[in-house]
Amino acid sequence: MRYPEFYERYRAAIRDTWTVEEVDLHSDLADLAKMSPQERHLINRLVAFFATGDSIVANNLVLNLYQHVNAPEARLCLSRQLFEEAVHVQFYLTLLDTYLPDPDERVKAFAAVDNIPSIRDKAEFCFRWIDSLSDLQRLETREDRRTFLLNLICFAACIEGLSFYGAFAYVYWFRSRGLFGGPATGTNWVFRDESMHMEFAFSVVDTVRAEEPDLFDDKLGEQVTQMIEEAVTAELAFARDLCGDGIGGMNAEHMREYLEYVADQRLSRLGLEKKYGTANPFAFMELQDVQKLANFFERRVSAYQVAVEGNVSFDESF
Repeated sequence: MRYPEFYERYRAAIRDTWTVEEVDLHSDLADLAKMSPQERHLINRLVAFFATGDSIVANNLVLNLYQHVNAPEARLCLSRQLFEEAVHVQFYLTLLDTYLPDPDERVKAFAAVDNIPSIRDKAEFCFRWIDSLSDLQRLETREDRRTFLLNLICFAACIEGLSFYGAFAYVYWFRSRGLFGGPATGTNWVFRDESMHMEFAFSVVDTVRAEEPDLFDDKLGEQVTQMIEEAVTAELAFARDLCGDGIGGMNAEHMREYLEYVADQRLSRLGLEKKYGTANPFAFMELQDVQKLANFFERRVSAYQVAVEGNVSFDESF
C-alpha cells in the first residue's frame, strides 16, 4: 500500500463502532417538558438541522469524494465514513421521533432546508460546493484538482469541522446544565466520528500538498480563508435564529466567539494564518477534544473500542 496511514485510520474507525440502540433518549422527556418556549425553539431548530446535515455530507461522499479519491486504502476510509454517516442519520431520526412526536412537526423539521432561512442558507452553502464537482468525471487538469481540494476542505473544515462543532456546542451546553444526557451520550460518539472524518480529509490534503505542492498556492489559501469566513457568517445567522436575545448562558455573541475560535483552528491546521484571534468562550467545550470522559450513567464511555483482528503487510508489490 502506498498510504498505510489511511489503512490504519480505517482500522481505528472500526474499533470505534457504536449503535444508536446504546443511547437512551426517553429519560430526557422530563427535561423537555419543563423547558421554556425559547429552549424548545432551540431544540427544534437544532434537531431540524441535524436531520438533514449528515445526509448532505453523505451525498458529497457518494457523488464526489469517492469518485476522485482512487487509492484503495483511502477509499476504505470513505466507505467506513459513509456507514458512520448512516448511523448519525439514524441517531438524528431517533431524536426526531422522540422529541417531536407530532407527525406535522416532524414534516416541518424535514422541510427545514426549504422553509427555515438560517438552515436553508447553510444547505445552499453546502450545495454550492457539491455542485462545483458535478460536471467533473475525471480530474484532468491542475484547476480540476484545485476544485476537488476546495470541495474536500469545505466539507472537512466548514461543515464537519465548524457547522457540526457549533451544533455540538448547544448539546453540551444543555449537558453542562444537567439536561439532555441522552443526546450528549450520542453526540460524544458522533463528535468522535466527525473529528476522525475531518482529520482524514486533512491528511488527504497533506498528501496532495506533498505530491503536488504547486496546487496549494496563495490563491487557494485566499479561497479557503474566504470560504471559512462565509461559513462563520452562515453559522452566526443560525445562532441568532436559535438563541434570539439569549437563553441563560448561551447567546449569539458567545457562539460567534466560539465559531471564530474553531475557524482559526481549522485555518491553522491547513497551514494558513489565523483570521480572528478569538478565545474559546465555552469552558464546557474544552474537554471535548479529549473524548475520554463520560457521564457516570452512560452505558459506555466514548473512548470505548471494539477489537479488530488480523494484520496486513505493507509492501509496494502487494
